[in-house]
Amino acid sequence: MEILIGALAATTLLLIVGGLAYLLWLRRGPGADDERMDALAATAASLATAQADLGGRLSQMSEQSATERAELLRTLHERLDGVGKSMGESLEKSATRTATSLGQLGKHLQVIDQAQKNISDLAGQVIGLQDILDNKQTRGAFGEVQLHDLVVSILPPSAYEFQASLSNQRRVDCLIRLPQPPGPISVDAKFPLESYHALRQAEDESQLKVAQRAFRTAIGKHIKDIQERYILPGETADSALMFLPSEAVYAELHANFPETVELSYRARVWIVSPTTLMATLNTVRAVLKDARMREQAGVIQAEVMKLLDDVQRLDERTENLQRHFSQAEKDLEQISTSAKKITRRAEKIEEVQLAEAEDDALEPPEPDIQGATATVVELPKRGA
Repeated sequence: MEILIGALAATTLLLIVGGLAYLLWLRRGPGADDERMDALAATAASLATAQADLGGRLSQMSEQSATERAELLRTLHERLDGVGKSMGESLEKSATRTATSLGQLGKHLQVIDQAQKNISDLAGQVIGLQDILDNKQTRGAFGEVQLHDLVVSILPPSAYEFQASLSNQRRVDCLIRLPQPPGPISVDAKFPLESYHALRQAEDESQLKVAQRAFRTAIGKHIKDIQERYILPGETADSALMFLPSEAVYAELHANFPETVELSYRARVWIVSPTTLMATLNTVRAVLKDARMREQAGVIQAEVMKLLDDVQRLDERTENLQRHFSQAEKDLEQISTSAKKITRRAEKIEEVQLAEAEDDALEPPEPDIQGATATVVELPKRGA
């Protein structure tokens, strides 16, 4: 590019010089100074020569530039191909990593969506629970359900009755049937939530005092109602349980209202939370088990006596069997003794017969008939 610009500049310079010479010639006319015209002509000739040389050089430089440009283009293409290949590989790896990352991101998004759904469900359940607790009747039902679950999970079915009717036409939430004494214990669920919320939301001392008074009044009324309705002499135990389905309300009561707790002690109405009720029910289960053991003590004693009789009879029969075994052993010994005697007699007989056989072989019999007769007669005597 620079060579092309130089050539254009030289050509332009020559044109300018030629034009100036022509203008001077026109201005001076045919009779102008010949020396200057000759010098100008010489200069123009030199310029023409220089232009020719410059054209050759420019042509050579143009060819060289074309060669270098071709080499440069080839090198550039090779480098571009290498760069394109490297970029392709990098883009492929990047695409793979991107796809993997997107897959993992999709999984994380699914987990987040599931967690968000669970949070939404939980929020709906919390709202539903809040709606339940805001209504007095549904709040009472909530306490009864919690009481039901605790009692059913710990006590046997024969030890309790829900919504039991008493002789005063009152229905108690749960009646735990303990033996006398102490007798059946009434359990009633109460949930003074409004006054508790007022305590928590009090902003100044005056609001706090009003809320405390309301809370104390609500708990006192529940204690009085349970004492009057569910403690019946001769029918129930001389005490009852008031179930608070909230550990927070229970803790607030025992932490800041000791006089109300003392009032419940005097009325023999024991206030319990879910945790303390669970411990109480476990104690009740142990008492019921002990009572059943006492009820069955007579049966167990009678069965033990029968078992002793059976053992005594077994001992007698074992002794009889032992006597039989002893007699059988004696009989076997006698049989063995007889068998041994028989064996010895048989051996003696065998010895006698062998001895006679040997005597017959060594001493031939006498020819006289009298000796033979005597021998025949003696043989039976020996056998006898």
